[in-house]
Amino acid sequence: MGLKEQTVGQLLKAKAQENPEQTAYIYPERSVTKSYRTFDEETDALGRSLMAYGIEQGDHVAVWSDNKEEWLQLMFALAKIGAVLVTINTSYQKTELEYILSQSDAKMLILTEQVSRTNYRDIVLELVPELAGNNGHMIQSAVLPRMKTVVAMRDFEDDRFVSWQQLNRSTVTAEAFQERVQSLDFRDVINIQYTSGTTGFPKGVMLTHYNIVNNGSIIGGRMNYSPDDIVCIPVPFFHCFGCVLGVLAAVNHGAAMVIIESFKPDTVLQAVQDHRCTSLLGVPTMFIAELNTPNFSSYNTQSLRTGIMAGSICPVEVMKKVMSEMGANEITICYGQTESSPVITQTTTDDPIELKVSSVGKVHPNVEARVINPETGEEVPPGTPGELVTRGYLVMKGYYKNPEATAAAIDHDGWLHTGDIAVMDDNGYFSITGHIKDMVIRGGENIYPREIEEYLYEHPAIQDAQVVGVPDAKYGEELIAYIILKDHHELSADDVKTYYQGRIAHYKIPRYIEFVTEYPMTASGKIQKFKLRELAQEFIAKEED
Repeated sequence: MGLKEQTVGQLLKAKAQENPEQTAYIYPERSVTKSYRTFDEETDALGRSLMAYGIEQGDHVAVWSDNKEEWLQLMFALAKIGAVLVTINTSYQKTELEYILSQSDAKMLILTEQVSRTNYRDIVLELVPELAGNNGHMIQSAVLPRMKTVVAMRDFEDDRFVSWQQLNRSTVTAEAFQERVQSLDFRDVINIQYTSGTTGFPKGVMLTHYNIVNNGSIIGGRMNYSPDDIVCIPVPFFHCFGCVLGVLAAVNHGAAMVIIESFKPDTVLQAVQDHRCTSLLGVPTMFIAELNTPNFSSYNTQSLRTGIMAGSICPVEVMKKVMSEMGANEITICYGQTESSPVITQTTTDDPIELKVSSVGKVHPNVEARVINPETGEEVPPGTPGELVTRGYLVMKGYYKNPEATAAAIDHDGWLHTGDIAVMDDNGYFSITGHIKDMVIRGGENIYPREIEEYLYEHPAIQDAQVVGVPDAKYGEELIAYIILKDHHELSADDVKTYYQGRIAHYKIPRYIEFVTEYPMTASGKIQKFKLRELAQEFIAKEED
């Protein structure tokens, strides 16, 4: 399979021309259905409106929302005018939002009013009080000097923000739009996704049209997608899982998308039944929730053929039930990371179940992957653990404004070092056995303990904090924090959790908290995190007794 030299906008236009009346997407909760022709035309119009609001080629536009229709349209409209979409995790709070908007140099922010219990409108008004006098446009923000415009999605109107209707009333000429479209290059950066950083702060992964169009194409190809497929997407767009494995895999093959705004197991199962979905995506915790909802047996999911389970290790029993009870016999497992656009390896639709639960499949076409000795850089033989490295079209352009981190991730020969320990068998199937770094994967979210430790240090009563991951039946891994208090201070585990509620994303608040007076150390004074993990197992066993 050759690689596509196509922008995200050209991809959509090609599909609209091939099969204009084919359904592009359905929002079952809003009774919205759009054809590929309408999807293409509406994103052209939105691109022209964004240009009229001053969005130039290369400008950065941040989107903070669950999977709303506006998010989906912005993904393509921004790509058509060469603007870079900056994705923001829906769980983020004020501190994290400020960091992302500042570090990414975002010129425009587009947001929904609220997701779950977090009110985005209130957070943004607190962060940018200057909004009150500017009707959302041409702001002079003290904390975000690059930010010029803040736009409200359709779910709310507030005269301190530019409304969605106002934005869409503005336009530039068709000639100006076409001139912009024609000036784009498929090698341009089009997406910045933030991934947790080992140094304590998220890093902005720069992905190009070439990266994500081709990754989506190959993912869908390995699942045998066609225009006959109907893909249910309940995973968030702000992750590569939603926007590449979900949206771009479907669009590359002209399939229809059934989009769930925010995950609820019954909503997903109802949508699969009502729209006869043939593919379902999710992290293992989502599939577990669907299988265990009390009404599971009342839904007919036998239209399912395939799907993707990714984001963390898949339990054998869950995979068996997804195949036997849901009907998705051809479900696939994907492995990768944001820095690789994201998928490096994937099982095939006809791999036996043993391989789907014991491996992450074979390397994708047009991609190189090998296992090396992390000390020497030499390739190791099959059956030997080492670091998985990859090379090819899928490797990110780099981390935004972070050349040191980029150089540490991509070596001078172009190999991306994943930091994951892998083993390849004699048939080319890879298994992931651990992480070189301290990264924890909780329910599909990558968390670096260092970032959590930085937040814990901010507490006035905490002298030191060490965070490690521990196995968890529901989320794959959970966080435990070992905290040393300052002299003459007292805190309970609940005090710590309450303090950080609303300050950082909920999944970053450690589930377990243990107060200690010292840490296990090496002779040279380094903290032995592996011993903390061993202690954690004992602590959790006691908690559960």
